[in-house]
Amino acid sequence: MEYNFREIEKYWQIFWKKHNIFHTKENNGNQSYKYYYILNMFPYPSGSGLHIGHCLGYIASDIYARYKRATGHNVLFPIGFDSFGLPAEQYAIQTGQHPFKTIRKNVKKYQNQMDKIGLSFDWSRKLSTSDPTYYRWTQWMFIQIFNSWYDKTSEKAKSIDLLVEEFNKNGNLLVNASHSSFNYKFDSKMWKEFNSSKKESILLNYRLAFLCENTVNWCPELGTVLANDEIKNGRSERGGYPIHRKKMLQWHIRITAYIERLLKGLESVDCSKSLKKLQYNWIGKTLGYSIFLELFFQKENIKKIELFISRPEIIFGMTFIILSTDHPMAEKISISSHREEVSLYCKKNLVEEKNISGVFTGNYVIHPFLKKKKIPIYVSNSFSIDNETLSIIGVPGHEKICKKFAKNMGLEILSVLTPEKKEEKTNDELYEGKNARCINSDFLNGLKVQEAKKKIIQILEKKKIGVKKNSYRLRDAIFSRQRYWGEPIPIYFKNKIPKTIPLEKLPLLLPEINNYHPKNGKSPLTRVKNWAWDERKMKIVSNTLVDNQYVFPIETSTMPSWAGSSWYFLRYMDVHNNQFFLDKKKEQIWKNIDLYIGGTEHSTGHLIYARFWHKFLKDREWIRTEEPFKKIFNQGMILNYSATILKIIGKNIFISYGLKNSHNQRDNLQKLYVDISLVNSKNELNINNFKKWRPEFSHSKFFLEEGRFFCQRQLEKMSKSKYNVITPDQISEKYGSDVFRLYEMFLGPVMESKPWNEEKINGIKNFLKKFWHLFHINKVFQVSDLNPTFQELKILHYTIKKLQERMNSFSFNTSISYLMMMVNQLSILKCNKRKILEPLVKLIAPFSPHIAEELWRKLGKEKSIIFDSFPVYNPKFLVKEKITYPIMFNGKLKFQETFESKLTIEEIRKKILNHPKTKFILDEKELQKIIIIPKKIINILFF
Repeated sequence: MEYNFREIEKYWQIFWKKHNIFHTKENNGNQSYKYYYILNMFPYPSGSGLHIGHCLGYIASDIYARYKRATGHNVLFPIGFDSFGLPAEQYAIQTGQHPFKTIRKNVKKYQNQMDKIGLSFDWSRKLSTSDPTYYRWTQWMFIQIFNSWYDKTSEKAKSIDLLVEEFNKNGNLLVNASHSSFNYKFDSKMWKEFNSSKKESILLNYRLAFLCENTVNWCPELGTVLANDEIKNGRSERGGYPIHRKKMLQWHIRITAYIERLLKGLESVDCSKSLKKLQYNWIGKTLGYSIFLELFFQKENIKKIELFISRPEIIFGMTFIILSTDHPMAEKISISSHREEVSLYCKKNLVEEKNISGVFTGNYVIHPFLKKKKIPIYVSNSFSIDNETLSIIGVPGHEKICKKFAKNMGLEILSVLTPEKKEEKTNDELYEGKNARCINSDFLNGLKVQEAKKKIIQILEKKKIGVKKNSYRLRDAIFSRQRYWGEPIPIYFKNKIPKTIPLEKLPLLLPEINNYHPKNGKSPLTRVKNWAWDERKMKIVSNTLVDNQYVFPIETSTMPSWAGSSWYFLRYMDVHNNQFFLDKKKEQIWKNIDLYIGGTEHSTGHLIYARFWHKFLKDREWIRTEEPFKKIFNQGMILNYSATILKIIGKNIFISYGLKNSHNQRDNLQKLYVDISLVNSKNELNINNFKKWRPEFSHSKFFLEEGRFFCQRQLEKMSKSKYNVITPDQISEKYGSDVFRLYEMFLGPVMESKPWNEEKINGIKNFLKKFWHLFHINKVFQVSDLNPTFQELKILHYTIKKLQERMNSFSFNTSISYLMMMVNQLSILKCNKRKILEPLVKLIAPFSPHIAEELWRKLGKEKSIIFDSFPVYNPKFLVKEKITYPIMFNGKLKFQETFESKLTIEEIRKKILNHPKTKFILDEKELQKIIIIPKKIINILFF
């Protein structure tokens, strides 16, 4: 029979589902089992479904999961959906459909697509962050974070009750905690005299979840606050809208308390150097000094200002200083003629990536060593500043961004180090080499960098001008979104003091609404009629009943999407537990994720948040492990050619690409992406189909080149916005899922990006057909029970050995190459022997599971191949029968000679000395030595 992939794949997909083949059981925690947890980073179920770029990581993880099962591991391989967030809500705003309905529809689409390509997920553990049975525990965890503080002495989070006990005993005099800029000291007597409101306001400075006013990334068009990783080039990643800096009262998570543990923990995570570098840079630790400089114009009893400098040895190059627009003294220290301009700048605060802007305060600081030198103070939002001092010192002679700013403002650019060849570049700073010497630096002149650094630090400390300090880029994470589609924050306000919803009343359900659009920076939940908490009845009641005695308003902001995705990997271990988020016995079995696979786009924000959340849960003793992920693996991207056409800005006129330079409107042209299905192989656009696709351009004018309209092609990441997406459904329908899986892996190393080229897929298709024909003679299934030859066994065991080596290094493309070689060699030998073909089916099963299952059944096996073990190679079949040596004389190659592999070194020596060519070359020369490196070379030395 012929290989009918459609029938075979459909049959086995139904079989796997019907018999729960991929269902994972813990085997009662039997420690004789080898447990292995493989996880893909949380997918968001968009309406467009999966494309083949998404599938790269899923297929790679599935191959490895199948391989680990075959090597005796009990594998946990779950999947779920990160289903809260902006995309579904924006769609709801546009269509009026409730996000829950669209998410449910999209999840079903994703699941069908994943099943069709044979992914062996345990769907019984599926979860969604928008499911109340899940976000009940996200809310529970937020309450625990709210009711915790961070003890810097023991380096762990503790219950807020322990802090209150300490306040009752000693006040905060002995407390060493991570907190907001809270320097107020009190003893136990004072604490006991404070009223409840005062006590709560003090505790809010210590809680790990706290409310405070902060400058945030505000996107008016989306009506919400965005995290830094949701912004690209000064605009929202979703929609490309402008971002404004705006002061708002927001919930925060005190993630900065964990900075040093986040840095240290990276040492134990097995991942690429590039990923670690991304994490280090995201945290952004800089060693430096806080220095206190006198103001020239002292204002409102403000005599000094604290500034941060990362390299004190270049302090003589300081020509300006920068205060953040968030700096509490930015307006206060400004002189009257500049105060209005400063105020306007702080309020405007549009985030602009390309433009470096700032405004002069009219005030100066006095240089600490050059007393007659005044350094101008500017306010700017263009710099990466120290989070605590909210300031930096500008040294434009040696820092890139400072140099640009100085040029824009017409400020002095002063070099204070000799201009040597740059050894390295780190962030924005230019390091001048270890042998550079100080110039223009007063008493530091002539000193090398390290000598100057040591001397200036001694003076700073002696004169009490500065103190050693670590600065970090990472800030406390904003935890509020003024949106609808997110977890409700389980807080109500009792006389403006935040109180938590009782744990037994969770989940606090997201209410039904009709209008999903936020307005004037306020959440849609502000329009909900029943959104108040009755303390006596312990339930949600009408807002009209709010009396601030028994009934109080509930928080209207919702959690950010990263809340639910920061701990989902734990829930997979015990997804059906209604009593707690994770039973300790289940956690002890799986411990943490052995292999975490996902794209580099999640290598910053998500990993930081998830690692923080995990450490917090460990501190409070709900889990045992410090880091959630043992090994993190980033797959590359699948690239595809996009197509763009040229349009005259402001007019309904399109121009063929070849006319762009000759057209008088060339300076007013914009590029528009078009669906690649509308463009042929010669880059010609089908204009009629384009008009049907974009009806708004149905009456547009098109300038042609000799009757044809050409586009430009560019190799880019697959993206819905670029209309260059190919779905797995299209490829699987045409070639089969097994062919698709093999081809995606065969394109190149999994961790690298590679272009999609469908023209080469026929090679994989022919390989599977050749593999199928090994089991069939004249289209009839037939295998022989004859014993294999040594040569056939050698081919088999060589392939087994190579696959074992390659699989553990995720080198799936080379693994497939070895399988191809084996099939080709067996085809030449016309080998159809059972003892060779059965192991071959096991070898190919992780890559092409459908065809493997079909042939396994034909071989008479009743159980799924997933329950069978991976073959083990036998070294005796890998011994080379003969070895060819290069024969060298005084290091120069003269000829080659082949010997039996069983010969000893002495036997080889005798044979080579008696060889006619050796005798001819040596002639009457005196033999000095023969060097024989077994299985490699023979070198004969003579005088």
